[in-house]
Amino acid sequence: MDLDRRVLLRGLAGLAASPILQPLAAFADTTSERVIPSTGERIPAVGLGSWITFNVGDDPTARGECAAVIRAFLEGGGRLIDSSPMYGSSQEVIGDVLTRLGRPNIFAATKVWTSGRNAGVAQIEESRQLWRIKRFDLLQVHNLLSWEDHLPTLYAIKKAGTLRYVGVTTSHGRRHDELEAVMRREPLDFIQVTYNPIDREVEQRILPLARERRMAVIINRPFQQGDLIRRVERRPLPAWAREVGATSWAQLILKFIVSHPSVTCVIPATTAPAHARENVNAARGAMPDAAMRRKIISAVEAA
Repeated sequence: MDLDRRVLLRGLAGLAASPILQPLAAFADTTSERVIPSTGERIPAVGLGSWITFNVGDDPTARGECAAVIRAFLEGGGRLIDSSPMYGSSQEVIGDVLTRLGRPNIFAATKVWTSGRNAGVAQIEESRQLWRIKRFDLLQVHNLLSWEDHLPTLYAIKKAGTLRYVGVTTSHGRRHDELEAVMRREPLDFIQVTYNPIDREVEQRILPLARERRMAVIINRPFQQGDLIRRVERRPLPAWAREVGATSWAQLILKFIVSHPSVTCVIPATTAPAHARENVNAARGAMPDAAMRRKIISAVEAA
């Protein structure tokens, strides 16, 4: 083991475990919790993404707006917050906001996004300091970049007890062949992919494989960075959306996503506190059955 990795593991060793969510009702009980297959732990089915929305630099007004979003998200029952070194100042902003809010209990998920093992070790430690936390719940290899170097590091940190879960990510429907190969080879806890009523390629191989391999699934880009909402909002919400308690297109799309049995959590990003609450609430109540899922696809495709 190289010196940098020993320093990282020694620096993280012995730190207190991040809080584990208490078990609640099962998926079939139409609550907002979903199961992490590798451990049985339950987490809220709607998390919070930070791509673009939290990349606000040192602007105090913008940081206050980010704080309002995170507060609304947490008050609504959300827990998982996802970021990456790729997202500019997002990690620093999250760390600042969490400190302002009194260090609430969250499920902290970020990524390693660099080439080479030693650079990855250094980046992970920098991310931890930016978040101002003792350890991460989930570390993911961002877009599979240098995954052969980073996964052994993440496994070593997890074995040392200073990381709870290991994962990899893709986005925009890219690199699914490589993702499938990694999923078949590696003992991952999580994968992260793009999925929504338009982008459904992962239904064919990736989501069934995640279920088979007992891997949790995080969904990114549920609204195609807002393009999907702009596409559908020109049309009225179908009356049948009330059957599952959806009061907006955003909720209907999120319900479509989290009703897939392989999906563990979806991470929409937002700049509006009201939308953060609305998104979390989408995971509550009735969920679309197979027939309604087909209706949702048809309605979105026709928009």
